[in-house]
Amino acid sequence: MSEKTFSVQLRLLENYLFQIDFGEFGNVLADEPEPIGGGEGPSPTAMLAASVANCLSASLLFALRKYKQDPGDISATVTGTIGRVEKFQRVTNLQVQIRLAVAQNELPDLAKAVSQFENFCTVTESVRHGIPVDVEIVDNAGVSVHRSTANHA
Repeated sequence: MSEKTFSVQLRLLENYLFQIDFGEFGNVLADEPEPIGGGEGPSPTAMLAASVANCLSASLLFALRKYKQDPGDISATVTGTIGRVEKFQRVTNLQVQIRLAVAQNELPDLAKAVSQFENFCTVTESVRHGIPVDVEIVDNAGVSVHRSTANHA
């Protein structure tokens, strides 16, 4: 597969508030939280977390659809931890929980799909080179159907 390039434009509006131009998809404001910024948009760390959860959810959907499985409306929650690494603040962990809208017994090929879906996620597998990412999938009853835990240093 050949390499693909992408580009996103950023422009400082004031203080730490940036306008991010996604081209045909429009603009988003990003800002650092108070007291550094004004908190007028999602922080870069929140955008990173959202990108990981979105990519994992889309990858799970792709894997399930390969087996002609319909998980219903998928939703996800991502929780991040920021801590000091040496002298600087870093994202030290992301925990993603993906929720299926159906019971696991309604998806006969769920095990096959979850055994491979994380490999399809470009963002998560790239981020994991520096940040542990833990993933859990639960069905509509809250029953855990998959869990992968990153190796924490």
